[in-house]
Amino acid sequence: MQTKTVFADIDAYIASFPEPTQQLLQSLRETIQQAVPEATETISYQMPTFTLHGNLVHFAAYKNHIGFYPAPSGISAFQAELSAYKRAKGSVQFPISQPLPLNLIARITAFRVAENRQRAALRSKR
Repeated sequence: MQTKTVFADIDAYIASFPEPTQQLLQSLRETIQQAVPEATETISYQMPTFTLHGNLVHFAAYKNHIGFYPAPSGISAFQAELSAYKRAKGSVQFPISQPLPLNLIARITAFRVAENRQRAALRSKR
């Protein structure tokens, strides 16, 4: 039986990958931090996660790609710009062999921040 690695924080997660992948993950992390400096970093579902009024985005590294998980709304709102990448309902795969679209990632993250803030404002009015 294999034991699953449990990461204490995002630094430990990133450190578990080869150097080239670490660089991609760190640039992705910094892009998200710049887009939403007030977000909290955590590990959720064993993936780096940023939260603000709930989950904003998750990301994860795999053998051939970096997975970015901005919820289904984040994928559908940027569907045209994400058309060059393999997508699912709530995720997109960025090939490790290509530069990350950091500007697009920042805009998707900002979209998710606005969405979460709007949802939180509606909840507080109830």
